[in-house]
Amino acid sequence: MPGPTDAVLEIVVVTYWSRALVEGCLESLCRHPLTLGPTTVHLVDNASGDGTVEMVRESFPEVRVQALEANFGFSFANNLVLRQASAPFVLLLNPDAEVCEGVLDHLVESMLSRPEVGMTGCRLVQADGSFDHAAKRSFPTPLAALAHFTGVGRAAGASGRLAQYRAPGVEEHGVGEVDAVNGAFMLCRCEAIEQVGLLDEGYWLYMEDLDWCYRFHQAGWKVLYDGRVTALHLKGASSGVRRALRQDVAFHRGMGRFYRKFRAGRRPLGDVAVYAGIGAKLGTSIFAGALARARGAG
Repeated sequence: MPGPTDAVLEIVVVTYWSRALVEGCLESLCRHPLTLGPTTVHLVDNASGDGTVEMVRESFPEVRVQALEANFGFSFANNLVLRQASAPFVLLLNPDAEVCEGVLDHLVESMLSRPEVGMTGCRLVQADGSFDHAAKRSFPTPLAALAHFTGVGRAAGASGRLAQYRAPGVEEHGVGEVDAVNGAFMLCRCEAIEQVGLLDEGYWLYMEDLDWCYRFHQAGWKVLYDGRVTALHLKGASSGVRRALRQDVAFHRGMGRFYRKFRAGRRPLGDVAVYAGIGAKLGTSIFAGALARARGAG
């Protein structure tokens, strides 16, 4: 296994109770490796207790494994590796994602040719082959967020400010600058990370990718979406179709934290309305989750 100073790319996979998914993820990296130079793969396990660590150590001995004593969250686990990364590029890859042929070479070559790009994401497809629209996003405005979460902005034919959250200015198979790419697949330039800083550990889960992209832009780095290459994203497979209570709370707290960091303070009444909307959405989501669990138990 190459040492970290020899690697062109370091890949970080953070896991929690996703053993079967991790196996598929790591197998895809074996099938479709970077051919431009050595790669070091790191796996950080958030105290899964499901045999993930043992399976990886036995079946993928080349992977560098860190087993944590508790679930410290996505940002904390990734930052453990990011602090020590010494390769020119690092890829944050979800355990429910699998790389396809040529994607790593294509994106690394693209970033080598465009030194102004600090982060790149690719086209993501779900298990049924449909496009995962979260692969490219714009930073949410209150109107765009409302339209997205009510479904209006996701409806066929939605356009303008209502569909703004999905970055409609860049086509699915196209290439272009976007506000943000998805945390399931984020290829980053380590030089940019040194300037921007690590992931914000104030986010336990969710929204940390949007926050990071925002800070990349603030520091003057471009974020690129490249739809010419694809990765599989088994969306929801690692966290469940409906979020558990702790995850649900974390998601909505993340929304509030992002707004407070980057948008709050301009219009006090608007801030109150946004926070009230986040609270109302959380209440609705908790109720819907409880109802679904009750129906399942019945």
